[in-house]
Formats: sequence, structure tokens, C-alpha cells
Amino acid sequence: MAIETLTFGCRLNTVESEVMRRHAEVAGAGGDLVLVNTCAVTAEAGRQARKAIRKLARERPDAEIVVTGCGAQVETQAYSAMPEVARIVGNDAKTRAETWTPAPTARPRLGIDDIMAVRDAAPTRFASIAGHTRAFVPVQNGCDHRCTFCIIPFGRGNSRSVPLADAVDQVRRIVDHGGREVVLTGVDLTAYGRDLAEGLSLGRLVQAILRDVPDLARLRLSSIDSIEADAALMDAIAGEARLMPHLHLSLQAGDDVILKRMKRRHGRADAIRFCDDVRRLRPNAVFGADLIAGFPTETEEQFTRSLDLVAECGLTHLHVFPYSPRPDTPAARMPPVPGDVIRERAARLREAGAAALTAHLAGEVGRTHRVLTERGGMGRTEGFTPVRLAADTSPGELRDVAIAGHDGRVLIAAE
Repeated sequence: MAIETLTFGCRLNTVESEVMRRHAEVAGAGGDLVLVNTCAVTAEAGRQARKAIRKLARERPDAEIVVTGCGAQVETQAYSAMPEVARIVGNDAKTRAETWTPAPTARPRLGIDDIMAVRDAAPTRFASIAGHTRAFVPVQNGCDHRCTFCIIPFGRGNSRSVPLADAVDQVRRIVDHGGREVVLTGVDLTAYGRDLAEGLSLGRLVQAILRDVPDLARLRLSSIDSIEADAALMDAIAGEARLMPHLHLSLQAGDDVILKRMKRRHGRADAIRFCDDVRRLRPNAVFGADLIAGFPTETEEQFTRSLDLVAECGLTHLHVFPYSPRPDTPAARMPPVPGDVIRERAARLREAGAAALTAHLAGEVGRTHRVLTERGGMGRTEGFTPVRLAADTSPGELRDVAIAGHDGRVLIAAE
């Protein structure tokens, strides 16, 4: 029976689930094996993962359920108390081949590692992820910052980077197997390289990939911290057409007092200035952003500054998170905003995001875009805007597509 993965959370988890699955297959893992890769970004993420595990066990009582991920790392007791779980694997060990090699004796049920002692980031060495048109390449893991709402550094450990040559080789491997688009991912992507060598940065890595893999059609970045964008990255944004003009920003709030209470490293003016600078270098740039609604102590006036940031930064694709207290974080001990107020503010942010997206879509009508085709008759523009294609297409093709309209969510290609 095929090995199944159940993944919660970020793109990095998506890649790591594929790594685990392939290691287990190579090792000859048999039976009904399900690998559950958990998330810990919110308490709700953990509840959803445990609910899914219980449901899985009811439906497939003979399945061997192995749990790993950030949730398993920081909420070990909660998962180890579940009789449905056969084995728990630490967040670092999960992507190492030896973890999945059959042992002569039974492995311990609980295998959580000391994630803070990990000093290296293991490169991936496969050419694609099943079911995905674009390939994700993890180049960084962990985080050295301590935002007051975030538990992830304790699930991922300290910041560490994949050596530049290994990252370039992985991109080349993907392209050699027909890959058209690569997305660089990490926990704190703009921290790339600082642990490896003086002067090494995300921008230097981007430049090296585009120089050394000339057949790569498209390179994207996952979420970045704009305050850490280096000069080489800005140069690449300005001068490298194959670096796609879509940046997803970890902004979180638009008020300086709230940003300080979050222990973020940027201010409101920094965010606006960054977006202005990028647009000056790349006029067709499109921005997404993460924003938290109802952070503890947030007043209506402070929330309004986050709401106004959508227009002032020209944000198009919003990920809105109603604040959810994460146990064992400083923010969880701050005076909370009432739940109904949090939900109302999140709804207003989403409304602002929907209006911004509609305006962006309307501005694309009548234009022609280079679109990477995906499954299900969809594709993505250079700016990552989804396009419903007029005819059935094979995934992984780059096509020039005229935009005839939109439905408020996606662009619609001309017949």
C-alpha cells in the first residue's frame, strides 16, 4: 500500500512531507503507513491536527500513524497522550534518511530531538513534489528572532542555511527534470546565509541561481521579512526578469506600538517605504502580506492603521489571521482583545483585501500575461494571480494569455 502523508501548515512542511514519504519508500516501509506533519503556528492548528488523527484512526484502524512537525516538537505531551499515535518523530530527524531505515529492533515510540542543538540545514535532493506544478526548494530553516506571538523557533530551532552550492544544485536538478518554476522557501527566508559566511545573503543566492541555472524559467520567493531584504536582493528585483515580481511580506500589523509589542523589527514607515522602493525598481510588482487582527492590547485606532496599510502598501493578496493565543508565548500573557472584536476586525481586513484584489483583477483585464499552466485548467501570472484558462491545458506549460475578464477571485482568459 502506498505511503500517505497528511500535512498541516506551511510550504516548508509540504516539501518535508514529500522528503519523508520518499525516504520511507526507499527504505521499504510497508503496511498502511500515514505520516502526519503537524503545525504549531496557532493553538487551533494543533487542535485540528489531533482531530484529524483521531478521525483517521477511526476510519483506518490498522493504519500506523507517525506524527512529526512543529506541533509534535512543541506539544509533545499532547500527541504522546494519543493512543492513536504509533510513533512521534522530531522536527529535525523527520527529513533524515536514517530515521526511516528499518531497524533490527523496534524504534522508541517517542523520538523528539533537541531542536536547539541542530546546526545544519539538510538540502533536499529530489526533482518534484507529487501534485504540484512548481517546485519548492527549502534553503533555510529555523529562526533567531523571538516575536512575542510566535512559538515556531521552538519547533524549528535556530536559523540555519543550506550551503549555496547545494541549493543551486537542487534547482538545477529540478530544471533538468523539466521544472519551469522554483520557489525558495524557509522559516525566515531573508536570514539566509548569515550562519554560513560573511556577506552571503538571500540576494546573493538568488543571483547565483539565476546565473548558474540559465534554463530556469521562473524563480519565486516565499514569505520574506522586508526589513531584512539586502542590496543584492533589491538588485535582483530590479534587473532579473526571471525573478517573479510577486513578494509576500511578513508585516503582521500597521501600528508602531503593536509592532513593538509583537517584537517585530520594522515599523509602519519601513513597510511602506519598502513597497515604494520595490515598485520603483519593478513597476509591475504585486504584494501579498500576513496581517494579524486583534493582537492583545490593540485599540480600534491601532487596528485602523493596519487596515489603512492595505492601501498604503498596495497589498493585493492578504493572509488574515485572527489573533489566537499561543500558550507559552509572551503575547498570551498580555491583556486580550475580546473574541467578538477580533472576529469583526478580521472580517474588515478580509473585506479590504477582497476589494484590493478586485481592483487588481480589473486592472489586468485587456492585458496579456505569461502564464504557467496548472492542473484543473488554471494557471498563474508572473505576479502570482490565478487565471482560469479557456481550454484544457497540460500542466507545466508557459503560455502567453490574453485576459478577458475576472470573477472577483481569478482572472479569466480570452477564448
